[in-house]
Amino acid sequence: MSLEKYQAKRTFSLTPEPKGAVQKKNLSRFVVQKHQARNLHYDFRLEFSGVLKSWAVPKGVPEKSGVKRLAVAVEDHPVDYLNFSGVIPAGEYGAGTVEIWDKGKWQIVDGGLERGSLKFSLAGKKLKGEYILVRLKDGKNWLIYKK
Repeated sequence: MSLEKYQAKRTFSLTPEPKGAVQKKNLSRFVVQKHQARNLHYDFRLEFSGVLKSWAVPKGVPEKSGVKRLAVAVEDHPVDYLNFSGVIPAGEYGAGTVEIWDKGKWQIVDGGLERGSLKFSLAGKKLKGEYILVRLKDGKNWLIYKK
């Protein structure tokens, strides 16, 4: 796991985002951030192997079962991003307002990201229960849905 792509896209003297580093311990946390950038979307992040595996979910992580949503894989983020909220300045990558929409703990139930199918449970304030992430054939796009 690496943060090179994340760090290369940002000018840390201009953005309040954390530069971060790969962490040694994994506390199985997740965060969903509402991100009003060019287009409103939600960033879904799972603490995994010392970084936050991240997806942009245009319509938000579903709260009800049976609803499937597109989740576009983006670069890994530092674990410090779990608590980030604020305004990314105009002209910077991801410019716009970021606020924490939900956060909590997550746990693998079955599968794995490397296999392209991950069943997991979320225990947040808004999101609770079992979810599934399935990678589509193009490798970048995933579907997320509540079981």
